[in-house]
Amino acid sequence: MEKRNAILQLLFSQRRLETSDMARMLDMSEEEVQKEIDQLEKDHVIMGYSAMIDWTKTPFESVKAMIEVSTTPQRDRGFGRIARRIYSYPEVKDCYLVSGDYDLMVIVVSKNLQSVAQFVSEKIAPIDGVLSTRTHFILQNYKVNGVTFSVDESDDRETVVL
Repeated sequence: MEKRNAILQLLFSQRRLETSDMARMLDMSEEEVQKEIDQLEKDHVIMGYSAMIDWTKTPFESVKAMIEVSTTPQRDRGFGRIARRIYSYPEVKDCYLVSGDYDLMVIVVSKNLQSVAQFVSEKIAPIDGVLSTRTHFILQNYKVNGVTFSVDESDDRETVVL
């Protein structure tokens, strides 16, 4: 179990480590490391792999929004049914049950502001048990999943003297 935790920590923090590099770092054989990774995938501990992309450096236009959703939990089901209805839409990238002033935090990626607004008003708001929503649009990524995005520090605004 200790080896497994070490492998998970390396995968989580380093992302692009080769099996041979992990084996050297953990004083294990490549075969042992690969066997552990295969088992972690089979056990659904490792759920998948993804690339971190700075979409502002591509020709693709998209908008990312965080939607706070307040709900009424259902008897004997809690928040699960509403969460399932929401996360089943392809626009939804993440869906979390959270503590605080609202119940669910939903991360949505769509082509523009209007499509996000339409998604919220036509898909989320009408769900039975949804009491209210609040949408926040992501304007700039500084750090996501431990990856720091480059930020242009120049300021091209004109100075206004009063």
